[in-house]
Amino acid sequence: MKKFTFAAIAAATVVMMNSCGNGTPKANLKSDVDTVSYAIGMAQTQGLKDYLVGRLGVDTVYMDDFIKGLNEGANAGDDKKKAAYYAGIQIGQQISNQMMKGINHELFGEDSTKTISLKNFMAGFISGTTGKGGLMTVDSAAQVAQDMMRRIKAKNMEKEFGPNKKAGEDFLKENAKKEGVKVLESGVQYKVIKEGTGALPKDTSLVKVHYEGRTLDGKVFDSSYKRGNPADFRANQVIKGWTEALVHMPAGSVWEVYIPQELAYGERQQGADIKPFSMLIFKIELLEVDKAK
Repeated sequence: MKKFTFAAIAAATVVMMNSCGNGTPKANLKSDVDTVSYAIGMAQTQGLKDYLVGRLGVDTVYMDDFIKGLNEGANAGDDKKKAAYYAGIQIGQQISNQMMKGINHELFGEDSTKTISLKNFMAGFISGTTGKGGLMTVDSAAQVAQDMMRRIKAKNMEKEFGPNKKAGEDFLKENAKKEGVKVLESGVQYKVIKEGTGALPKDTSLVKVHYEGRTLDGKVFDSSYKRGNPADFRANQVIKGWTEALVHMPAGSVWEVYIPQELAYGERQQGADIKPFSMLIFKIELLEVDKAK
């Protein structure tokens, strides 16, 4: 017999929660079909309670109401009007219990006093669903949402991690005055430890490098030297500050590179050691350049 699981059919069946009768029907197992019907029904509930509580936010105090809706949905048959209504209820609850919470956490972190506008969210959601009355296209909305979420997140992150940004700016301002430190147009700074005479990479070149990265307080967060193996990648497959340094760096060179936070990870946290708005310092040893690229 084909195995059905609640997880596989939940999205399709939970929307159909409403019918006749509020209680549990009384089982009457007079035949093999009766018995298999009961057994299949019970088997489908494996993990259901956890799904209801964890995914749908159902309070088990109200299980009688869930059963009422369940009976109505199961007995609705192919009534398309009811199916549409139940689907709307389910998606609306997902918006309330999952989407809104997830978006708010993404934008505002642990600050539970802030929230996006449910009214405007629903206005956009409904316009996008019906294709009517939209103030922008779905594609342009996705780009606007991405850009503005990044802007709002950065603004909120700067309140918490602004000191990191200032510390990096102050360091780079003073570092630029030091003997031997050169400043690229992008703002990346470097000091030559060893001058190479090999090929100059393009941004698409495949390079082999040894490196060590540390934060402004001197903490080493990554090192190919410690792993004992150099890294291979294309020069444009790393943070912008790295790419900027590499395309100015002849093979055989060893540089100490100072990367402003906006050319590193910006407002993003990277692992446990690189906090938002952190400028980074790297020792980069360019071993090889694939000239064919």
